[in-house]
Parts: sequence; structure tokens; C-alpha cells
Amino acid sequence: MSDLDFYAHVATRGDVLGTGIGSGPDTWDAALGRDRIDDWGRGRLRLDYGLVELSFSRVEGSVTCFGIGVQVHRLTHGLAVPDSLTSVYGEFAPRVPFEELRTAISSLGFAVEPEDLSGDVHRHRVAGSRVRIHVVADPCAYQRAGDVWSLHVSAAG
Repeated sequence: MSDLDFYAHVATRGDVLGTGIGSGPDTWDAALGRDRIDDWGRGRLRLDYGLVELSFSRVEGSVTCFGIGVQVHRLTHGLAVPDSLTSVYGEFAPRVPFEELRTAISSLGFAVEPEDLSGDVHRHRVAGSRVRIHVVADPCAYQRAGDVWSLHVSAAG
């Protein structure tokens, strides 16, 4: 498997190593390990594993995940990928061309549809999933036009 397989899986399934929206921090630790930054603020918890960033809220006494971000752009800065991901998918490249990801997603039977093509970063929706893909439109020092900036899974869809 490859890093492109990981991104295509997240885009079409909305989970990371079988863990997804609605899971608690302990479940994420089992999937990604404990090497992370914890950030509590405004009644919400953010767990930052480098490539993967998770958002949690407290609902009826339990803390559950409501958002998953795969921050591809961070890899150009040398941020870490959790060992559990590299053990399954191998090494992660610092850039992911959007057209390669679109092709991988299409091969899994899903369509990628443009949603907002204004601004420096364009947003695309993966039909049939709760995932948005953000793509660099205006290049910067670390990213080229057409590179994937991030993927976001939302409980709201």
C-alpha cells in the first residue's frame, strides 16, 4: 500500500485505520499512538498527530470526535506521520498531486466534484462521503498549484 492509498481511503471511507467520527480519544490513541499534542479550548479538544488532526466535543458527558483533518501540507515542513500509518502505508511523500488522488478515488467508484473554486485554495467534495478535499490554486513557497492541501471529514457532511 502507498500514501496515495491512505488518502483515497480517507476520502472514500471517512476513517483512519478504521477509526472515525464518533470515536473517543482512547480509540484514536489505540489507532495512532500517544505521540500527539493535546489542546483544550472553548470546551473542545484538538488532538494533533502531525499529519492527522482531530476535533472533539463533549456530548452528554463523553468526548467524541466530530472532525478529522489530514493536513498533507504539513509534510513539506517535515512533521511526523504516526508510526501506525507508515507501518501500513509506507513512507509519505511531502506532496500529493490532486489529479493522482482524484484518479485513485475514481478507481474506488467515487466521484470528486468541485464545490468552491474561488480563492487560493479550491474545495472539492467526494460524492457519497462526508469528505472535502482542499487543493492549492495559488502556489506558495511550500506547495505547488494542484497539490492537495488537506482532507477534512465532518460529522455534518
